[in-house]
Amino acid sequence: MSIAAAFFAVLAATVAWWLSRQRLMSKPWLEEGPPVDLPGAGASSPSAARLGLWMFLAVVGSLFSLLLSAYSMGLGTHGMGGAAVQPLPVPKILWFNTGVLALSSAALEWARLSARRGALDGMRLGLLAAAVSAFAFLQGQLLAWQQLRAVGYFLATDQASAFFYLVTGVHGLHVLGGLTAMAGAVARMRRGAGLEQMRLSVGLCATYWHFLLVVWLLFFSMLLLS
Repeated sequence: MSIAAAFFAVLAATVAWWLSRQRLMSKPWLEEGPPVDLPGAGASSPSAARLGLWMFLAVVGSLFSLLLSAYSMGLGTHGMGGAAVQPLPVPKILWFNTGVLALSSAALEWARLSARRGALDGMRLGLLAAAVSAFAFLQGQLLAWQQLRAVGYFLATDQASAFFYLVTGVHGLHVLGGLTAMAGAVARMRRGAGLEQMRLSVGLCATYWHFLLVVWLLFFSMLLLS
């Protein structure tokens, strides 16, 4: 529970810091001196897109914080027969899944750095590697579900099983959403989008992907510690 609360606190602090950097709370009508351009005034669309992403991450972070807190508390409860709920066995495939998700996040960061340098080939390779790794992660998650069902852990077995399927399912849906965003970035690139627009698209995808990696690492750590 404390891990989930700490995660949400860090996320909220990050959002607050970013908002302060944008001077969204400033009062220009009270400022003295000649009018000056605010940071990013010539790029209101990129600023709005980044703000929208961070607000979305704040909401999703709240959701995952509640789920992880409920999961940790569920391990200390008792089932219908009075027996304590036992933690799930950790399928070994989850180690592979964690690795490929980290690889996908690293590939997107590479794509973002390539976009900043204007290296379009590196950006394309980064997006491709991220997408392939993400598909491998999703396939691995399905295999983990199959392995748990094979040893008798189903959705309705107990609280631990229910929360495992719920958290991994919600996380997987967000991974699919990230893949959709990556597909949109690739489509814009094929339509001849400018370099600045591609930098924004790839940067937003990378930030979102790093967030999903952090969420998964927190949940995977909880599985191992339990």
